[in-house]
Amino acid sequence: MVAPPPPEVPLHNAPLVRVIAQVRFPLVASIEKRDFIAPFQEAIRGSYPVLRQEQTQGFVMTPTGPAPFAQQAAWRFTGADEKWRVSLSPDFLALETTTYTSRTDFVRRLKDVVTALEQHIGPTLVDRLGIRFIDRVSGSAMNDIRKLIQPEVLGIVGTPSAGHIRHSLTESLFSANDALLLSRWGFLPPGKTVDPSAIEDSDEPSWILDLDMFSAAHFPFAVDGIVDKARQFAERIYCVFRWAVTDDFLKRYGGNS
Repeated sequence: MVAPPPPEVPLHNAPLVRVIAQVRFPLVASIEKRDFIAPFQEAIRGSYPVLRQEQTQGFVMTPTGPAPFAQQAAWRFTGADEKWRVSLSPDFLALETTTYTSRTDFVRRLKDVVTALEQHIGPTLVDRLGIRFIDRVSGSAMNDIRKLIQPEVLGIVGTPSAGHIRHSLTESLFSANDALLLSRWGFLPPGKTVDPSAIEDSDEPSWILDLDMFSAAHFPFAVDGIVDKARQFAERIYCVFRWAVTDDFLKRYGGNS
């Protein structure tokens, strides 16, 4: 949680299934109106030319569990290949991809959409900034899972009892300066997921590493400040990722180190 980030090792066949950045801000009700978000669309349309409107169902946690509240409009902007998506709702902007290549590229794209948000929507406060990286090991790699993941992370999945496990997931929340890092890792059986919105279920067993770092307090909305924090969060997540995996993992997925 405090070590300097190691140099990035590009993985040409990385098992990184999704990367998400989200900026939450106080409600801007006008975002539900087409005329209001039209300038924002024009600002990003060169990279995300496909626009669709969806209705999202929100939930709030209560003493008896999650309870739904009113639906709200969400605008989804995607590239032609649908590998990158920008989501805009009355209280958040999100950037996500299933084809992450590098931290530099992702942060650059985030800066572009946050700049458009500042110029055309104008929030003044960030309620929460979060970055999330989700890796998923599956297929033949599961046979070598003990070689790919560090023993202290693999836990019981790396023991002789592994053959009897139906489901095993570890969740930990770490503090890191002025932010928190939520980690979830473990074994999932076929047809199961811990988050249908971000991790699709699979027809084969898999092992996931889900790292989500987010701000612990709100702060003024400023593009440079958001981008700097996002880069720092991505670097810290990479530190945890490199701590969790072995050199065999890097080599298996196309790394040169």
